[in-house]
Amino acid sequence: MDALPKYLPADERRAATVEAVVDLAANQNPAEITTAAIAQRMGLTQGALFRHFPTKDSILEAVMGWVSERLLARVDAARDAAGSPIAALEAVFLAHIDFVASHPGVPRMLFGELQRAGDTLPKRAVQALIRHYAGRITTLLERAKDAGQVDASVNVAAAAVQFIGSIQGLVIQATLEGYPERMRERAPAIFILYRRGIEVRP
Repeated sequence: MDALPKYLPADERRAATVEAVVDLAANQNPAEITTAAIAQRMGLTQGALFRHFPTKDSILEAVMGWVSERLLARVDAARDAAGSPIAALEAVFLAHIDFVASHPGVPRMLFGELQRAGDTLPKRAVQALIRHYAGRITTLLERAKDAGQVDASVNVAAAAVQFIGSIQGLVIQATLEGYPERMRERAPAIFILYRRGIEVRP
């Protein structure tokens, strides 16, 4: 990232900090990202960075808020543009994968926060995101059942877990391979397999 202008409004400076952390996390272990590295990425001193964020955890909390806001907005838009509940599930699946492929540092940070010991604000933010996301999937599955698109015997809670787990599996595999764009290539076929497991049989 190029050095930012010396003077920026506080909101813009905070947004730029979040962007810097997400960019750094794409190429290194998020746990090893220091405030010094963030400041350097932004062309700032640590003192200037701490004028906007008093601690590293406050930076991470802002990052998690950014992820939650943008991911949920993207999947909501995909859901609302779909013509049926089952089509909405597919649209959400693909939109989620596209978001992660565009921001490969995000899953590294989410998994990293969930592994941290103790009850931290960033960890709570990740847990809240997962709850909100799972709620959306559960609602879509219920609607698909009501519409006769998902088999009435399907356990909705289990199906929501499998939906999220399918995305996580794709993300982990592509991350291990070092090619995030492969998520986009594989996602449609993975969703077809998921759909076959829950849809009403002809």
